[in-house]
Amino acid sequence: MPRTGLYIGLMSGTSLDGVDGVAADFSGTAPRILGHADVGMPAELRASLLALNRPGFDEVHRMSLAALELAELYAKVVAELLAQTGLAAAQIRAIGAHGQTVRHRPDAGYTVQLNAPARLAELTGIAVVADLRSRDLAAGGQGAPLAPAFHAAVFGTATPQAVLNLGGIANVTFLSPDGVVGYDTGPANLLLDAWCARHTGQPYDRDGRFAASGTPQPALLSELIASEPWLAAPPPKSTGRDLFNEAWLDSRLDAWQAAHGPLLAADVQATLQSLTVETVAREIRRQQPGCEKVWVCGGGARNVGLMRALAAALPCPVAPTDDANVPAQQMEALAFAWLAYRHVEGLAGNLPAVTGAAGPRVLGAYYPA
Repeated sequence: MPRTGLYIGLMSGTSLDGVDGVAADFSGTAPRILGHADVGMPAELRASLLALNRPGFDEVHRMSLAALELAELYAKVVAELLAQTGLAAAQIRAIGAHGQTVRHRPDAGYTVQLNAPARLAELTGIAVVADLRSRDLAAGGQGAPLAPAFHAAVFGTATPQAVLNLGGIANVTFLSPDGVVGYDTGPANLLLDAWCARHTGQPYDRDGRFAASGTPQPALLSELIASEPWLAAPPPKSTGRDLFNEAWLDSRLDAWQAAHGPLLAADVQATLQSLTVETVAREIRRQQPGCEKVWVCGGGARNVGLMRALAAALPCPVAPTDDANVPAQQMEALAFAWLAYRHVEGLAGNLPAVTGAAGPRVLGAYYPA
């Protein structure tokens, strides 16, 4: 990577638990993380963003207010990064700010990430690169996933390996001498967190303890997989809360219990964990049977039970990306810092083989400081 300066990347994912930010230096041959900050999502903003994932009253007004509030939260993370690293705003070339996805409909040709990049530039005094999916969509792609190009830059393609991001949705990047393939595989923390919160009052299943207290139901697992055509669709493909949400789960559980009788909440949690494991593992077995290592990032990398189940389901070693010197919780924010760097340098940020776009494209729109 040529000498280009310092960047900040911000990420608030599908799980809506908070914002992660990293300050990174792209002046060497590999990105160097200079600092990391995370700020929890305020409960009212989280509720607003969740509500905006569904059609509702006065959406344009509510979306605009939520975007402005999100920009304030992003600015807080940036301020923490600058204080932590001792860097001045003038030293940062740009902020890569993905925004919060509330609609992702590549089948209809659009995607919506709530953001107020002009406001963020004004608050921070730093240029912002935002709207990172639209150009790929305009070129006929899915607009996602965008991280595989970054994964290839960090891990290389000399050996067959995979990078698995376990956020709200699971997505896998397959790296090999033959090239790069990447796509979403299905739900991860999104359904696990929602079911856990409903039945335990906790925002997520710490270490997979709730799942461990139950027993996976193989027949229910098979039905969950068979009932969703998207899971069987070939790549390129991407998804989000538009499809996998509590209504999706409740409709299937209601039908199952009407036919087979009541389910224990812990058994459902255990089965949802198995759903993530199976949908990930079958894609790795199918797409890259010679995979030598699976690197895991995202919030799910901290779920001991989920990681243990993945290791049992796969024939190769499974490890968090921390072992490759990129902390699992910082990988996505670092990817968006890298995408900002690519935009500023006029370099493509997408991989057409991953997204299905007509060709490489410079991603994002630039908002000067």
